[in-house]
Amino acid sequence: MGRRLVPLTLDSLADLPLPCRGCVFWELDAVSGEAAIKDGRPELEKESWISGVLLEWGSCGRIAYVDDVPVGFVLYAPPAYVPRSLAFPTSPISPDAVQLMTSRVLPGYQGQGIGRTLVQTVAKDLVRRGFKAIEAFGDAKAEDAHCVLPADHLLAVGFKTVRPHHRYPRLRLEVRSALSWKGEMEVALERLLGAVQKEPSLRPL
Repeated sequence: MGRRLVPLTLDSLADLPLPCRGCVFWELDAVSGEAAIKDGRPELEKESWISGVLLEWGSCGRIAYVDDVPVGFVLYAPPAYVPRSLAFPTSPISPDAVQLMTSRVLPGYQGQGIGRTLVQTVAKDLVRRGFKAIEAFGDAKAEDAHCVLPADHLLAVGFKTVRPHHRYPRLRLEVRSALSWKGEMEVALERLLGAVQKEPSLRPL
């Protein structure tokens, strides 16, 4: 069973699972998001957001494949690109961190370490880019997967609470601590995932 992680690009956007492919919860503020849904253009707005972040900041997501079937993904970006983050009572995201917006592993592939590996791949990318941490808003009452990740899931993959809240705590994962664990498991992870596809370099227009 071949497994691999590749950077999210406009070409692979269609591999995001529904309804995530057209979800603009994080990418737009509440008013703009409602307008996009009402006008029937959330997928276009999602594509526009990813295009803009790729051009201005660089890679902002990963997709996990098993035997060339997309089975999970993660999206992340600096909070300046995530308008909805300001609406949370435990905002703002720390200036030395990037926000983990959302992540999902499809049913049937959960419990195999794919979610943890997605987070560790984000950490590896961010330490190379000079960031110290990944932060996320968790949902302490989430029962089903949705745009805001369950706080219990974030704690399970290594995050720690930095600002408590009864519903939306803010959690943090130091990227070097994530990578030190990854270093210990490097051989096993590389066997599991295979070589991670190298990101294409961004060139100015």
